[in-house]
Amino acid sequence: MASLGLTLDNLRRLRAPDPDATVAPDPLAVLLPVRDEVDAVASCLVAVRAAADRWPGPVRVLVLDDGSTDGTRAVLDRLAAGDPRLEVLAGEPTPPGWLGKPWACHQLARAAADAAVLVFVDADVRLAPHALVATVALLRTTGLDLVCPYPRQEVGGVGERLVQPLLQWSWMSTLPLGLAETSPRPSLAAANGQLLAVDTGAYARSGGHGAVRGDVLEDIGLLRAVKRAGGRGVVAEGSAVATCRMYDGWPAVRAGYRKSLWAAFGSPAGAGAVTALFALAYVVPPVAALRGSRAGLVGYAAGVASRALVARRTGGRVADALAHPASVVAFGALTADSVVGRRRGLLRWKGRPVEVPA
Repeated sequence: MASLGLTLDNLRRLRAPDPDATVAPDPLAVLLPVRDEVDAVASCLVAVRAAADRWPGPVRVLVLDDGSTDGTRAVLDRLAAGDPRLEVLAGEPTPPGWLGKPWACHQLARAAADAAVLVFVDADVRLAPHALVATVALLRTTGLDLVCPYPRQEVGGVGERLVQPLLQWSWMSTLPLGLAETSPRPSLAAANGQLLAVDTGAYARSGGHGAVRGDVLEDIGLLRAVKRAGGRGVVAEGSAVATCRMYDGWPAVRAGYRKSLWAAFGSPAGAGAVTALFALAYVVPPVAALRGSRAGLVGYAAGVASRALVARRTGGRVADALAHPASVVAFGALTADSVVGRRRGLLRWKGRPVEVPA
């Protein structure tokens, strides 16, 4: 019930970009780190360029090819031909102490230091035409230094439908957004690098991606660095400005979460504690309800209601909330798989390790 109450309060406080907003014509840089994205990058950049057409001032679109081997670079060169706004950079070798994505983002930000705002976009994101204006307007009108409009998560098969909706629901049901926006505490931070806008000055003061060079969850790390430097940032509801299909099918879901869930809770003990708490709150009640427990039925209904309210607000499948206990079980299995994979030294993503060697 407490989670449902927090969800309701967060829905009242939740910020979202305004599709009809206007913004000052400051220099803008849109930054895309890509590695082996031959099937996604073209449609991503078509959408980015349409959004850039609506920007009232100078805009640069910088794409860093981070060692792709699948033909991504040829696609980028073709798209860049004849478009002076689109610049393709060749990624430098990853230096010791860095993970691949933070290093790629660092190089992009370094090349765009003349912009007033940096907007990082992943290759699997599709921006709406008004996305850049609306996102930067939200950043400026709120006085925030960093904002992450969470894209609407597109899902296909059963595995995606079970797991992906937990992305938005997890922070909507556990993170008090009012405090998260103002508190410097690292635990009160949620971010999403799929679409992330940051003031260039705040980025520089925080140390930028250099401050999170070894973080597999570099988006959350960057927000924490901004907070440590005295800035403010928060995650927002971005289903009206962007969509994202993160993974296609259960094998991709498993591989994607395996690389990072081990780092989401600070330690294996933390991962175990969160998984156990979720099971106690969202799996035990429906099991008890099946045995005739009224309290269990109330607990199940509260969990489903929290999930359904978030889905309705974020463009998800409301009916899938009925399977919330199964989603929590799947999440627990993915977390355990990630922790075990890390202990055995098996975790890699696109051919590279996801942890800096000790």
